[in-house]
This record gives sequence, C-alpha cells and structure tokens, in this order.
Amino acid sequence: MAKKSAIENNKRKAKLVKALAGRRARLKEAAADQSLSAEERFEARLKLAELPRNSAPNRVRNRCEVSGRPRAFYRKLKMSRIALRELGSRGLVPGLVKSSW
Repeated sequence: MAKKSAIENNKRKAKLVKALAGRRARLKEAAADQSLSAEERFEARLKLAELPRNSAPNRVRNRCEVSGRPRAFYRKLKMSRIALRELGSRGLVPGLVKSSW
C-alpha cells in the first residue's frame, strides 16, 4: 500500500488539472497562434507561467485504484500488476484466467 499522503497529493493535482484545463488550453493556444502579435503571445506565455505547476497534466501520476502503487500500472484496468494478479487469483476480474502448470 502506498503512502496516504502521496495518494492524496496525486488526487489534489488531478483536481487542479481538471479545474484549470480550460484556461491552460486557451493560453497555450494563444501562445502558439502566429496570427497574434509577438507582445500578445508573450503575454499569454507569462500568464501561462503564472499558473500553478501542479495544474499541468503531466504532473499527475497514474496510480493503482486498489493499492495506490505508482509503478507497473495497466491503464486499461487502472490497477498495478500486483493488484491485478491478486484479484485475478481470487477470480474477481472478469475474463482473466491465471495460468498455472
């Protein structure tokens, strides 16, 4: 099990990303728009830099829904390999059959 503080910190980042996604997208679009003047694009970049760093989507870490583990994460199932194996062994994942020989 991962530290509760790390899990909560990641949830806080995800919430901030969702809240500021629209503003961040508009500013990035304005900063890249060649039809605007250089001053307007520079102003958009300054405003983008003023946003919290944790509002960037790449700051959010994929974590297992079951254990909170940050590594060996399967996106399709939203869980780590360890949690997947454990639940698969118990027969709780539909369609998953653990091989044994």
